[in-house]
Amino acid sequence: MNTATKITTFAASFAVVFGAAYALGAVIGPVAAEVDPAGHPTHKPSEGHAHGHQAGAHEGPPAGGLQTSDGGYTLDLKTPRLDVDRRVELRFAIRDSDGRPLTEYRTVHDKELHLIVASRDLSTYLHLHPTHTADGTWSTPVTLPEAGDYRAIADFTPAAEASKNLTLGADLEASGTYRPKALPASSRTAEVGGYTVTLDGRLRPGSAQELTLTVSKQGRAVTDVQPYLGAYGHLVALRSGDLAYLHVHPHGAPGDGTTRPGPDISFTATAPSAGAYRLFLDFQHEGTVRTAAFTVHAAESGEEPTAAAGETESGDHQH
Repeated sequence: MNTATKITTFAASFAVVFGAAYALGAVIGPVAAEVDPAGHPTHKPSEGHAHGHQAGAHEGPPAGGLQTSDGGYTLDLKTPRLDVDRRVELRFAIRDSDGRPLTEYRTVHDKELHLIVASRDLSTYLHLHPTHTADGTWSTPVTLPEAGDYRAIADFTPAAEASKNLTLGADLEASGTYRPKALPASSRTAEVGGYTVTLDGRLRPGSAQELTLTVSKQGRAVTDVQPYLGAYGHLVALRSGDLAYLHVHPHGAPGDGTTRPGPDISFTATAPSAGAYRLFLDFQHEGTVRTAAFTVHAAESGEEPTAAAGETESGDHQH
């Protein structure tokens, strides 16, 4: 995707991480998903879509991307260190319990695997779609704009296990002096490439909540959002601190006879814990994919959560 390459897998709802998802997934004890005829895992809106660890009695679904190995599969990152500000081929493989590279994947939202790369301070976010060779080696060109620590998160479904969506993560390093940035402040709007995206709704740990993101341009509602990867929008959520990941899918789908192409794109989200999250919404209009970014605070019931810190489009968000 363009302004940002993950968010465990991406048309129903999501359980925020979040645990992913691309998002916006759970690593251990994934929610079983039925598969519709089009090849997309389906979930009830109240269930969400996540992978990961259950954190506590008052917390939500498990978060994803925190483990390198899960469910008999391992993310083998072959290029754990990259030079900063230089286009480099990022290579990796998914290995099964016998150490053999996985070569057959189920296509979900038009891709066999979604790769999220994010910096630890969440100032850089990339949502990428690598390709793989016959021997199971995945690769994609990546340019990391700043030195520091990153997390690479692979969101995929093995072809032989259509209901087993996984999000595996591994640490990545960009050489140089690391100068972490503060998490952007909260706000309900994000500006990106001449568009304004407004967030309505709030996150609560262990409680499914609806999030609606409304797209406008120069004060006018955008009612012709274009399908991108089989949906009108993709939402990835990353938890500040550990980068736990969740990819959420919107309600409905293009061509289903009921879902409108904007201006509203809605999701159901359940935060796995209280805390700060960074949301990344990918949407396409006039042939270009853009990413609107928000900072959201998930709070327990009775507390007043704040939502959304907007961020202008920049080279830090790539597709």
